[in-house]
Amino acid sequence: MTDRRYELTIAPTAKTQLAEQLPESVAFAALRFIVGPLLDNPRRVGKLLRPPLNDRYSARRGTYRVLYRIDDERQQVTVVGVFSRTDVYCRR
Repeated sequence: MTDRRYELTIAPTAKTQLAEQLPESVAFAALRFIVGPLLDNPRRVGKLLRPPLNDRYSARRGTYRVLYRIDDERQQVTVVGVFSRTDVYCRR
């Protein structure tokens, strides 16, 4: 890990979830996590998923999961979505 923080990209699906679909308290907590610990050290706060989702990581936020991808070459984290625990691991 370098001292440089990762840059953030939020996928359109995740933007819609955060702005319109999630309960306000969940969206606020997710955003706080995303711009804080996630960008500081994305591998530490989440786990790599198994196939067929093995290009993504998952981080717990209560009963919700933040799904994201890491691009080390560009020092970039892309948030794919924020899902409830019951829905997150369905085939996407």
